Amino acid sequence: MTSTLITNIAELTTVDAENRTLHGAAVVIDGEDIAWIGSADAAPAADGQYDAGGRAVLPGWVDSHTHLVFAGDRSAEFEARMAGQSYAAGGISVTMDATGAATDSQLEALVRQRIAGAVAGGTTYLETKTGYGLSLDEETRHAQLLGRLHRAGELDAVTYLGAHLVPPGQDAESYTDLVAGPMLDAVRDHVQWADVFCEHGAFDEHQSRRVLEAARDVGLGLRVHGNQLGPGPGITLATELGAASVDHANYVNDGDLAALAATWERWDPGSRTGAPGTVATCLPACDLSTRQPLAPGRRLLEAGVEIALASNCNPGTSYTSSMNFCVTTAVLQMELSLSEAIRAGTYGGALALHAQHRVGSAEVGKRADLHVLDAPSAIHLAYRPGMPLTHAVYRAGRRVH
Repeated sequence: MTSTLITNIAELTTVDAENRTLHGAAVVIDGEDIAWIGSADAAPAADGQYDAGGRAVLPGWVDSHTHLVFAGDRSAEFEARMAGQSYAAGGISVTMDATGAATDSQLEALVRQRIAGAVAGGTTYLETKTGYGLSLDEETRHAQLLGRLHRAGELDAVTYLGAHLVPPGQDAESYTDLVAGPMLDAVRDHVQWADVFCEHGAFDEHQSRRVLEAARDVGLGLRVHGNQLGPGPGITLATELGAASVDHANYVNDGDLAALAATWERWDPGSRTGAPGTVATCLPACDLSTRQPLAPGRRLLEAGVEIALASNCNPGTSYTSSMNFCVTTAVLQMELSLSEAIRAGTYGGALALHAQHRVGSAEVGKRADLHVLDAPSAIHLAYRPGMPLTHAVYRAGRRVH
């Protein structure tokens, strides 16, 4: 079969330019792409048919921030944090040791398992990072692993995060030299993006700038972990250097808002040329786990900033790939409407990965990434929090769950 008609859709949320919600809808998939959208009564014939059974359909989630290459367990650290200990970035080193002890085949199996878990929850476009190696050999090993999965079509975007933390006992400037030099040279052919944790306890503004400028010079797109644990230079640096996203953004002042908003004033969403502005990626599952204030999604939107929602799946501060949970939390606790939260979890993530012309909305000509909910409408995501509401998932035109 080359084409499939998905019919009997009670509610189709398109997240297109008109942000349409269609009732009694149908979608035709031809190969990997969406070929037709409209009323089920007017649907054309196709080679095969899937009856959605009166369920709601959304674009697949675009998870633009994950850390899937790791081994080991940090549940004791989480338990201590829930008992009152504060979060510090240094916990990353615990994962480094366990990950370094794992074989290539063990790590690959773990990453594939986590990808499958994300897909089972409706995620159809997925980014992940290195960052638990923090040595030349380990970061190269992890980048090569992820590069293989990217070339095989199992991952959609790979980010180099050698600048995740200065390894214990090492000099920060010397390690920055390594990250911006030999380590970058070793991984650059296996990744599309570079990221840096610009934060107290990780990399300062000068060190972060060195890494990002070196990555930009070899053709990588830029991302920034910033303003997570307190006010800092991450947002300013991201906007100055034209980063695709600044992620976490828990502590945002008026100057940060203005800098982010200014990056969107120059972008024409109808044009297929030119990059979007700097997306503020909110990570609500991480905020709950670290007991940081939730990112100010409402303030960011009202300032004219595009936001994304992402899982930040990682072993220390957000061990979940559930975008359903993140979207639900955004509605219940971040003051986002359902429509705003769905857009942030789909089109917003696509903007953050510069993939908005291919994914992030249900439109003719885009990749057929669709999430069928076991509910008649999308509001059930927030109305019934925590319930297993993913019924079926289509990725690139093929049912994968």
